Formats: sequence, structure tokens, C-alpha cells
Amino acid sequence: MNLRQEKLREFLKEEVSRVLREEIKDPRLGFVTVTDAEVSRDYQHAKIYVSIFGSEEQKEQSRAALQSATKFVRSAVGRYLRLRLIPELVFVVDTAVDHSMKIAELLRDIEKETPVEETPDSPDR
Repeated sequence: MNLRQEKLREFLKEEVSRVLREEIKDPRLGFVTVTDAEVSRDYQHAKIYVSIFGSEEQKEQSRAALQSATKFVRSAVGRYLRLRLIPELVFVVDTAVDHSMKIAELLRDIEKETPVEETPDSPDR
């Protein structure tokens, strides 16, 4: 990735996050966090990775809100972007946070089930 692509990627992360937080008034949009962005080599397409928190119903409503707000977000970003062509935005749900939360939960469950054994090197001896 070249420097220009990297700068555009960082700009998109920050600006899309700001637009979602401050300008979108859709009540369906829940707790959504922009986790990353990916820009194509020709700058015509950009994937915006988002993490959505809440129940499955809330997540589905947030996905629908993002889908309907895509054109608005693109035009809002375009006001601050000095490019001839504003990239087409596609929102992609980033499941890495959900995955890591599930792993942490499983580890906590294992820790609860496993009895603590004293080691021979313990200072209680």
C-alpha cells in the first residue's frame, strides 16, 4: 500500500466514524464502531469495516441503517475529500471483536471449571 492509499484509508476511518456519530439521525443505527478501511488501488472503491454491538435484532437494524445511509455518508465524506472521484463505500461487518469476546468468555468458563492447584514452588510451603 502506498502512502497516498494509507492516508486515504486513515482519513476514511476517521471521517466515516465522525459522520456516523454526528450526522446520521437514523434511530435504527445502534452502537457502531469503524474498525478499519480498505481502499482499492484505483481509489474507486473502499470497504469500511464496522463492528456492531447489541442483540441480533439490533445488529440487523444497524446493518439496514448503514445500508440506507451509504450514499449520504459518501457525499458527507466527499465534502472534505479533495479527490476528483469519491470512492464508492461498502460497509462490511467486522466480526473480529465478536470472535475475541467469545474466546474470552470461553476462557473465563474454563477458568471457573478448573480447580486451582498448588504448585510445589508456591510460597505457602
